[in-house]
Amino acid sequence: MHKLLFNKHIFKILLLFFGVSSAQFEINENYNIYAINLPHQISFAGENVPLNQFDIRERLDKELLVNTYWQSKTILLIKRSFKYLPIIEKILKEQNIPDDFKYLAIAESGLENLTSPAGAKGIWQFLKKTGLEYGLEINNEIDERYHLEKSTYAACQYIRKAYNEFNNWTLAAASYNMGINGLKKAIELQKVSNYYDLMLNNETYRYVFRIIAIKEIITNFTKYGFTINENDFYMMPELSTVNIDTTINNIAELALSLNVNYKIIKQFNPWILKNNISNNKNKNYTLTIPNNNYSLSNKIDTLKYICKPKDNLFEIARLFDVKIDDLLIWNQLIPSKKLKKNQEIIIIK
Repeated sequence: MHKLLFNKHIFKILLLFFGVSSAQFEINENYNIYAINLPHQISFAGENVPLNQFDIRERLDKELLVNTYWQSKTILLIKRSFKYLPIIEKILKEQNIPDDFKYLAIAESGLENLTSPAGAKGIWQFLKKTGLEYGLEINNEIDERYHLEKSTYAACQYIRKAYNEFNNWTLAAASYNMGINGLKKAIELQKVSNYYDLMLNNETYRYVFRIIAIKEIITNFTKYGFTINENDFYMMPELSTVNIDTTINNIAELALSLNVNYKIIKQFNPWILKNNISNNKNKNYTLTIPNNNYSLSNKIDTLKYICKPKDNLFEIARLFDVKIDDLLIWNQLIPSKKLKKNQEIIIIK
């Protein structure tokens, strides 16, 4: 025993010699990683999870462990949830879809406008074919898979269709990952109609458990060791809307007219893919912009440059320390076309 204490004392001296503080040594010495105590009861969309079955307990335990100890990612999920979930919750309630499906959106994308290897896009991860089927506009200028409200309405349509097929919300959630037809085939093959009794592909086998684990952790994050101050949560600023029913030739110029900038328009309307909206059919689009109390620094961020004789894009890009490709997009320019005297060039800083 004395030898062990002596060795620890020597080890501590060596750590101090190499720059490790005494406090850090104590933290490392006492550091432990704990198993997670499963909740006694948990449900999804009103259906209790059968935790009395050993395999169900293990599958939930796995997802709780993975998502609890992937600390940086889970903290981001918790912080983002305060920004985006209120918008999703409102639409789910309006469409009579159980509130728990908001956690499906988190499981799909982490509340980011991601693109999957298969080409699924947006917070609800719609493939192009499915997005078009559920009424989303998708072309080279507009992609409403990136429109939070419209894609949430489309997701509600899918979930309702799946529920009408299976008469069960848990199976409806599973079908969001596997597809309605794929899940129907699995049910017919295995002669069971309960998600927890089905043997599915690995991704769908874990899918609902991941949703449930995310629900449990976000709802009770302090229980799982996450300490987040109230001012650490991401929040959506107060927003206003602008209706557009004509062609927009230049989004950057439109932004200036709205007293914001190109970055803000793109940030709050990620469904706009380019610097223009052709809108040949005079369709009504609603742009979302933050209210005036949002810090925009507009006068600094967006500039207009008046071209002088013999000006070229290379020199202007170097002058303002921006990329030539960005200048082309902001101003809808063709690289081979020469600039004219007094031509206005928009620069976003």
